Amino acid sequence: MAQMNFGGVIENVMTREEFPLEKAREILKDETIAVIGYGVQGPGQSLNLRDNGFNVIVGQRPGKTFEKAISDGWVPGETLFSIEEAAEKATIVMCLLSDAAVMSVWPTLQKYLTPGKALYFSHGFAITWNDRTGCVPAKDIDVIMVAPKGSGTSLRTMFLEGRGLNSSYAVYQDATGKAMDRTLALGIGIGSGYMFETTFQREATSDLTGERGSLMGAIQGLLLAQYEVLRENGHSPSEAFNETVEELTQSLMPLFAKNGMDWMYANCSTTAQRGALDWYPRFHDAIKPICQWLYTSVKLGNEAQISIDSNSKPDYRVGLEAELKALRESEMWQTAVTVRKLRPENN
Repeated sequence: MAQMNFGGVIENVMTREEFPLEKAREILKDETIAVIGYGVQGPGQSLNLRDNGFNVIVGQRPGKTFEKAISDGWVPGETLFSIEEAAEKATIVMCLLSDAAVMSVWPTLQKYLTPGKALYFSHGFAITWNDRTGCVPAKDIDVIMVAPKGSGTSLRTMFLEGRGLNSSYAVYQDATGKAMDRTLALGIGIGSGYMFETTFQREATSDLTGERGSLMGAIQGLLLAQYEVLRENGHSPSEAFNETVEELTQSLMPLFAKNGMDWMYANCSTTAQRGALDWYPRFHDAIKPICQWLYTSVKLGNEAQISIDSNSKPDYRVGLEAELKALRESEMWQTAVTVRKLRPENN
């Protein structure tokens, strides 16, 4: 395990050079890995494991995702089964269902988690808030996690490109003495880049904070606020969108992702440089209290409970579609449709 300097803090990370694929295959050579759920993370993780030579099967309810699994090459009765059959056959049960689905399936799933098996998650939600989810595993199984830091689609795409998506990993319960080996081997098998250690609780709280914050919630709020101010002051939709979203996503983000924000500040106009240096502290001071409020809400379990309550409503999908429709049909994102069509690669 390598020691790396992250902004002056030394952390342990595991790389593919230190834990090669051949070692992962050796550790898991006698294991049957069942991927339960074929929604967000299921396809990417199962396909990467299959392509890397592991013994993988999929467990999924009938429906659209079952048909998607068939189209991806999983064969009913051979490598594609019901959730119950897959869990029974497996020695490692990879629970990649949504948080709401985990709660509904748990009473069935736990029957098949016999002594010595491993229960794997890619999110700490169900275990961290098991007083609310009811997901309390028996003491005689391993409970482990590898959490890719991105979507299942990105995990698969980067794997096919020969790259890896970074992941965190954790062992919650080691009943067999081989939980850590199983965890790291699975992390390599699904196509992780480097892996950094965490806990189920830290992963769950940071993940929910990130989703509600800079990754999705805050970024939409910031973009919309700036777009609205420009529009309210007479700027056209095209101009407002380009200055708010298009330049950020198409020009700047790839550059500061590659080189850092300091490089970005050093390689822009002096006017932009001065403005950025003057204004980022003001945004920081305004936003940090909201981030702290958000983190506290997550840590107290409030956000988990809101998610559980919302996803448990019988009309949840109807309400969700209405909210997404309103977002999709907003002027800013309708402008995006036209702007994307005008990009050079589309002409």
